[in-house]
Amino acid sequence: MSTVIHSARRAGSGDVVVDAWVRFDDGLVTATGRGDGWREAADEQTSVTDAAGHWLVPGFVDIHCHGAGGASVDDGPEGIRAAFAVHRRHGATRSVASLVTAPLDDLVARVGVVRDAARTDPRVLGSHLEGPFLAPEYRGAHDPASLVAPDAAAVERLLDAGDGTLRMVTLAPELPGAFDAVRRFVEADVTVAVGHTAATFDEALAAFDAGASVLTHAFNAMPGVHHRAPGPIAAAMRESHVTLEIVNDGVHVHPEVVRLAFLGAPGRVALVTDAMSATGIGDGETTLGGLEVDVTDGVARLRSNGSIAGSTLTLDEAVRRTVLDCRIDPVQAIDAATVAPAAAIGRAVDLGRLEPGCAADAVLLDDALRVVQVVSAGHPLD
Repeated sequence: MSTVIHSARRAGSGDVVVDAWVRFDDGLVTATGRGDGWREAADEQTSVTDAAGHWLVPGFVDIHCHGAGGASVDDGPEGIRAAFAVHRRHGATRSVASLVTAPLDDLVARVGVVRDAARTDPRVLGSHLEGPFLAPEYRGAHDPASLVAPDAAAVERLLDAGDGTLRMVTLAPELPGAFDAVRRFVEADVTVAVGHTAATFDEALAAFDAGASVLTHAFNAMPGVHHRAPGPIAAAMRESHVTLEIVNDGVHVHPEVVRLAFLGAPGRVALVTDAMSATGIGDGETTLGGLEVDVTDGVARLRSNGSIAGSTLTLDEAVRRTVLDCRIDPVQAIDAATVAPAAAIGRAVDLGRLEPGCAADAVLLDDALRVVQVVSAGHPLD
């Protein structure tokens, strides 16, 4: 199927092109241009959309997502499909399935389920293990009974289960065996993220030197920045290869702190949802990783201790908040939902950009940055 979108403000990779057009064929971007050149790129069989001056941006890439629509990615194939369908309508054309802490045998099985889903649907980018290698004192909404230190046997079991689809692992670098785990995961082309950690500045730097390259939901589930103990946040900002995840829902991080992250790590902030099953269905009672959660006014918290339990955020909302509440340039905000997260998991070659050879994923946004149309793998969504 061929699709052309024309008369758009194409934004991404730090640039804006006015009166732009893009052509998609067989799941790929095949041509781009400006002005009336789109007419030569279209024939009678081409689906043509007049963008009417709206923003045309790459499909959003969510590298940290647990669920939506009452479904969790831990629930199996149907849960993955249902959750990602909700996020796709909000512009997240590609998503990583984030699995919460569970007993190792359960995680091995769930990584295998995501592996199979990723092999049948390229919009599923693989799995992210947010646990079980986390610091108990910064566990957040993770079951403390299932937290363990990384050992070689566990690492190999998880790698084998993923068979190349394990995309990212969050771990606390101060745990015994953590640095060996970092090196082994990186050797296997798995992105390692520092998170849910009590690490000092020096411990975080050492992890980044060993190959870790992401800070999981920066500012949350870790020590804050202190003028004599800068901690993992300052370490991540210092290291030019490290991407900082931000959950910009107005709850996880104050807008002015989000702004500081964009200013302190330009081009290295990745907006993520950290969304859980209640996303898109409103307030009520639910669970996350087997733990009871109450959602009130869109904020999810553990019933047991009030800890934030993921979010009900979608990436289009995250982009809007970044522009409107945090006073960040729209193109920077768009890059933080597209090329930055794609690069963080090693997919900058084909995702997060509207250039020939890249995936045919795009989002039309109006002037208020609300979704008008989504194209996923070359197919416009209804």
